[in-house]
Formats: sequence, C-alpha cells, structure tokens
Amino acid sequence: MPLAIAIIMYGIGLTLRFKNFKRVFLYPKPMLLGLGSQVILLPVIAFLLAWILPIDPLYKVGLVLIASAPGGTASNLVTAMLKGRVALSVSMTSFNSFIILVSIPFYVSTALYFFMGETSEITLSVNQTLVEILETVVIPVILGVLTNEYGPERITRLMKKPLRVLLPGLLLGVFAYALFFDDVQQSAEFLGNIELLIPLVFFNFLTMSVGYKVAQLANLKVRDRYTIAVEMGLQNAALAIFIATQVLESPEISLVAILYSSFTFFSTWGIGWLMKHFPHVFDRSLISLFRRKS
Repeated sequence: MPLAIAIIMYGIGLTLRFKNFKRVFLYPKPMLLGLGSQVILLPVIAFLLAWILPIDPLYKVGLVLIASAPGGTASNLVTAMLKGRVALSVSMTSFNSFIILVSIPFYVSTALYFFMGETSEITLSVNQTLVEILETVVIPVILGVLTNEYGPERITRLMKKPLRVLLPGLLLGVFAYALFFDDVQQSAEFLGNIELLIPLVFFNFLTMSVGYKVAQLANLKVRDRYTIAVEMGLQNAALAIFIATQVLESPEISLVAILYSSFTFFSTWGIGWLMKHFPHVFDRSLISLFRRKS
C-alpha cells in the first residue's frame, strides 16, 4: 500500500513544476487559510455534529478522529482530476501531516473526556510520521516534478495520458483492499452499521461547503476554493484507522473512518466538480438570500 501511494504521488508530481510550489509560498494566503480550516474548523464541526447526533459515544469519538486526520493521497488525486491547484493541495497535506503530531492527541483526548468521561494519553511518533510523509508524499512528488522538468518531453507526455486512468484505478484498488481484505477492519462489522452513513455523508457535504465558503469570504479564486474544499472533504482514513485500532484499541471508533473512506472519494469528487462548474450556486449564502427577500 505505501508503494501504491508513492506511485500515485509520483504521477501527480508529473503534472507539476517547481514554479507551482514557488507560487504557493510566495502567496501563502490560500495555504494558511486552508490549513486553518482543516486544523480548527473541521474538528469544531465534528464536535458540534457529534454532540447533536444520538449515536454511540464511541462513534462520536470516531467522528472527531477522522476530522482530525490530515488530507491524504486521495485529496491530492481528486484535486488533480478536477484540475485544481495541485501544488496547494500537496503542500497542505504535507504541512498538516506534521501538525497532527499535536492536533490529533489534543482533539481525540478532548473527545474521549467530553463524550465518554475518559482520559487517555495519545502520542504519535515524530520519526515514524516524518519517514512516512517523506516516503509516500514528498520524495515521490519531487521525483515526479524533476521528471516533468528535466525528463524527455516526449516520454513525459506519453506517461501522462495513461496515468490519468491508472492513478484513480490504483487508488480505488487500495481502497478496496483496505475495506474488504483487511482482517482488522473487517472486525468492525462494516455492513452491519450502514445507518451511520447518512450523518457521515452530511458531514462530508457540510465540511466541504464550509471550506469553500471560508475561501470565498477571503476573496480567493474559484480554483483555490474548491481545492481547499476537497482537502476538507477527504481525510487520511488509514491513519485514523491505525490510531483507533492500535492506539485506542477500539474497532468501534475505527468504524467511522472505514465508513467515511468508503464513499468520500466519489462524493468529494462529485461535490468538487459541482463547485468548479457551478460556483454561483455555492457562492450564495443564507444572508444574501434574506437580504434579497427584504
């Protein structure tokens, strides 16, 4: 699976040049806004929804956990498929993967105390996180960019066309393996808890809409808006499942991440496509509607 993810990120790197990342850091407003939305707004929305929903407290913790996870390979690939700002998406994924060393322990510990009255010491390995993000995201993307910048143009062009089909297929293969062939995840009784899907689908749409709206209020371009929205909609479910099963030792908590990852690739792509092609629909707000009526 790490090899498959690295191949996907290499393919994404083939669509980029170093000037794309240079622009992200010269004009950091979209990245800072996106990171703030991910690190602060996303968990806050999860806490509020978990507080309202009449579900098992373990599932409430699971909702906060998946919201605390950073964007993953899927968000970068969906952004590439939508022709969004891929360099912005990759940069947000990379930076948030380090922020979670602090944010995940804080949010999950708070959720355990608030919803279950339990205290738990949660720690993430700095070295392991650093190695994983370098091996699966940073280095493959850099190699892809180097190939695009300095490789033979004809070969690079020939590689890009089949990768448009192969990369989504490879990622779907990874999802299928994780959902249906991993014994640890099967123990969470995936098919026996479909009723959780409805609030999770609503959560996916809500978080993407909030991400888009925040970017709109900051006067960012439509391309930046749906890029940030996609990053809000797709989280690193594999990391959330690992923390739930290995750190918290709770298949029930992991179930939320399993269910969420089963549909968000498709729903996030669909919502992102609508945001790209019909931005005027998402640009409207309740406030503007009330003003028109008055």
